[in-house]
Amino acid sequence: MPKDDDIRQRIRDRLRGDAPKPPEEKDAPEAAASESAPPEEKRAKISLLASYSFTSEGLPVEVKIIKGKDFVPRYEVTIPGIAEGTKLILETKLKGELVTEVKLDISEILDPKKFEEVKAKFLEAAKRILQRNFPTLPADKKEILAVYLLQNTLGLGELEALLSDDKLEEVVVNNSRDPVWVYHKKFGWCKSSLRLRNEEQIYDYASMIARKIGRQINVLNPMLDAHLPSGDRVNSTMFPISSFGNTITIRKFAKNPWTITNFIRSNTVSSEVAALIWLCIQNELSLLVTGGTGSGKTSFLNAMSGLIPANQRIVSIEDTRELTLPSFLHWVPMVVREANPEGKGEVTMLDLMVNALRQRPDRIIVGEIRRQREAEILFEAMHTGHSVYATLHADNSEQTISRLTNPPINIPMAMLDALSGIVVTFRHRRFNIRRVLEFSEVKKNGAINTLYKWDVKSDKIKGVGKMDRLSGLLSLYAGMDEREIEEDVREKTEILDWMVKNGYEDVDQVGEIVSHYYLNPDEVIEAARKGVKWEFGR
Repeated sequence: MPKDDDIRQRIRDRLRGDAPKPPEEKDAPEAAASESAPPEEKRAKISLLASYSFTSEGLPVEVKIIKGKDFVPRYEVTIPGIAEGTKLILETKLKGELVTEVKLDISEILDPKKFEEVKAKFLEAAKRILQRNFPTLPADKKEILAVYLLQNTLGLGELEALLSDDKLEEVVVNNSRDPVWVYHKKFGWCKSSLRLRNEEQIYDYASMIARKIGRQINVLNPMLDAHLPSGDRVNSTMFPISSFGNTITIRKFAKNPWTITNFIRSNTVSSEVAALIWLCIQNELSLLVTGGTGSGKTSFLNAMSGLIPANQRIVSIEDTRELTLPSFLHWVPMVVREANPEGKGEVTMLDLMVNALRQRPDRIIVGEIRRQREAEILFEAMHTGHSVYATLHADNSEQTISRLTNPPINIPMAMLDALSGIVVTFRHRRFNIRRVLEFSEVKKNGAINTLYKWDVKSDKIKGVGKMDRLSGLLSLYAGMDEREIEEDVREKTEILDWMVKNGYEDVDQVGEIVSHYYLNPDEVIEAARKGVKWEFGR
């Protein structure tokens, strides 16, 4: 982990415009263009930013991220062992044989619960076809080709490799003329080495996704919002709604969700602020997470949710399934449903929020507040004794109150008394970093008292205000005076720092330690102070 002085120097360098290169995945020296490269490419300085490999359903994938003459890095993806000629045979000849050989009822293909069974049948059939056509091919090569054939028959072809890269957040097809774009967690937007053949192929992928959820995308319905079986969210638009061609935007579902220790290690939030948020959650104080698009609101909400006691019932409500809580929590996740092509069967966020209040929840988690009625029910739940955590689009604490109290949400100022605090997340696009910008308490009638604020020059979250309302609430509900609050925050800070030091970042690991803390705080505090390893599954 870099020292504080190194971080401060890096931020100062960035502010002056002479930022060092991002840290590399693997040591890779800068290299000039090869002698065989065109003259303009020789002049361009090329450097290998990172290289790594992974598997996509058993298919080996290699990635290189290169900085060259383009304004953005280039994301080069290759599948070793499959030549272009082999790909052509698989996609043009053997793909047709595979579709003909596997006999399936249409209901099996469209049923998401049977998706894994269907994939298994296709994989076995693909191996038989490869045996007939390439009898001398080694078994390991047949396995690789079978998976490639499967992905090009049931999946999204070469895009499947991108969806298996855990370092990517978004995969974007703008049209068939441009390369596929990806958003890398470390390097931001990159141009990939992939390009879809034509507009028909983009439409086929979008149409296939739509059929699996009983929807259509065509001239009459040129927009699609859907989910892949993996949980990834897909948005697609058709020409001429999108002027340059058909589009597909895939926001990947986080298979390894962010935890509070992830955020501390990445310097997104300080352990002291995280400890204070933990104290608020422990004592059932309602919080909002706000910020701009892509600032990490939902990820931070997920991290906060892992601090909820295991003996309380949690109901979550989302537009898109993004939250992943510890597996042992008493958790009921619910997701909205859009209307079918006949306009029937819609289940809205409002429907789910009303329904959630009838399920005897101790905690309610809402993906995002957008409308007045949703906000009214949310604040009514707070007033009736439920702990509520939700996200909202707003750039700072003051703007959060302004958005809540003005159209279209338009909540009466008096209702804001039920809200205890606001966490503001921020994405610095120039530096490609995410930070907690502010943590503020909400006083009577919506007045804001900012307790912590991020300082860009030092890259640190600094205390800027004295606790007032929160200390009053903690005194009222937990009987804690100021000295006890400070001691509790200090203890939790020690525990969080110990967890970060030992690499406890898995959602179940963090949840288990937090749950043990609620049952036996002295045991966890002692382990943290002695620096011992925690025995999981005890």
